Amino acid sequence: MGAEEKIQQIKEEMARTQVNKATEFHLGVLKAKIAKLKRDAAKPKSGVRDGGFAVRKTGDATVVMVGLPSVGKSTILNSITNADSRVAAYAFTTLTTVPGILEHKGAKIQVLDLPGILEGAASGRGRGKEVIAVARSADVILIILDVFNTKILPIIMNELAEMGIRPDGKPPNIVLKKKHTGGITINSTVKLTKLNERTIKEILNVYEVHNGDILFHEDADTDRLIDYLVGNRVYIPLLVIVNKTDLVDPNYLKQLDFPHLAISAEKKANLGELREAIYKKLKLIRLYLRHRDGEVDYEEPMIIKQDAVIEDVCNKIHTDMAKTFKYAQVWGKSAHFGGEKAGLAHKLEDGDVVLIVNK
Repeated sequence: MGAEEKIQQIKEEMARTQVNKATEFHLGVLKAKIAKLKRDAAKPKSGVRDGGFAVRKTGDATVVMVGLPSVGKSTILNSITNADSRVAAYAFTTLTTVPGILEHKGAKIQVLDLPGILEGAASGRGRGKEVIAVARSADVILIILDVFNTKILPIIMNELAEMGIRPDGKPPNIVLKKKHTGGITINSTVKLTKLNERTIKEILNVYEVHNGDILFHEDADTDRLIDYLVGNRVYIPLLVIVNKTDLVDPNYLKQLDFPHLAISAEKKANLGELREAIYKKLKLIRLYLRHRDGEVDYEEPMIIKQDAVIEDVCNKIHTDMAKTFKYAQVWGKSAHFGGEKAGLAHKLEDGDVVLIVNK
């Protein structure tokens, strides 16, 4: 019996099981078995190519647009980037990944228009696995919804979840140290209310962990523990965009019960707000490099992630620069005074001016 048949068999068993306090343990173990089967099935076979929609990453960050066919992704791409994606008023216009570059506040952001996905995409329908696989490597995911079909959002979220994407999530704060003997020892820095010792040990057993110390720094539930053990989850910021809003009354949008940005790509409404929302979601900052002669390059800022330190700047300039680093001087919000000397661990802020001095 193949992995898909086993998964289907377990799902049928779950569907037959009434959800209550007495069945929590059984359902948790079944979830763990499904996740392990999916993980093992997703491992690439030696010498086999998946024929996906691979795109070479470029720019300072990558954003992907995900949604049903014919929700306006191509129009959005053409409106906010330098791309030329074919646009037509029928479904399945985009049959490959179309990249474009969004330039905003000195940042060059790669935006990918992916083929539309359908319900069942994570199981391979409409080449959905390949499409969502591209989304796994993104820095931000944009879910594009048609204003007349916003109820599809939970289905799209479920398809992303089935492929191991946790939009706007954070990795489980759990630590496991495997050992050769001694059984399982469970400790926590918080009170565990959603998992008991029996469930934890049985889920660990599914993943063939029979000896080790596990430490919980959060009140994890079954899904969070499984996510930690599977180990292939990705946690990506999310923006939900509702398109074609020029076709409805503004009061209609107030009824939507999820965070979103309303735009009309066709009428070019709120596209400036979309660019800014993407930039903020990426959490980028601008740095300006100062040369030894005192000149500062304000024309071409270095774009880097928030919480970056001097070492990150060195690595972005050249992979060996940190090895020859002597000290840096910093002007701006992160410095106590202009020209403050700083080491590799100095945390930078937006707008800082940096001079790197090598040995």
